[in-house]
Amino acid sequence: MVESVSILGNSAPIENGVNHVKLLPASNDDHEGVIVDMKEPMEPDVFLTLLRASLSLWRQQAKRGVWIKLPIELVNLVETAVKEGFWYHRAEPSYLMLVYWIPETASTIPANTSHRVGIGAIVINDKREVLVVQEKSGRFRGTGVWKIPTGVVDEDMGHLLASPLS
Repeated sequence: MVESVSILGNSAPIENGVNHVKLLPASNDDHEGVIVDMKEPMEPDVFLTLLRASLSLWRQQAKRGVWIKLPIELVNLVETAVKEGFWYHRAEPSYLMLVYWIPETASTIPANTSHRVGIGAIVINDKREVLVVQEKSGRFRGTGVWKIPTGVVDEDMGHLLASPLS
């Protein structure tokens, strides 16, 4: 399924005063990003047009990370995505995962893992009060849910980072 939306500043054909541009099939993730699950074969030049239009829209929507899951049958699209700034995240027997970071900040896309070390802490003060936090991003962001603080070890830095879920 390819979606069609209006994108500001795009030179697509205009119908009734609105630019209509086809987009890659994508769904929102829990961390202000999008996941593109490619299933339909297409030529690299068509993919490039859809990819650029989609990235333009996602920038306007202030999305962060873009994940493209390419089945092994669509390997012909890898070079196009890489030339647009995507990089390899992981390769599985049946697909390749490519990622792209939109904001002009350091990427918080986690490295591929064979295992992940995480931590949670219960902190109690001398009044027997428990420290709890709310998520800044993730599935509980904005829900009012309180939880214990958590974190993960950054594979590249070897130190504990605040989890994107806290």
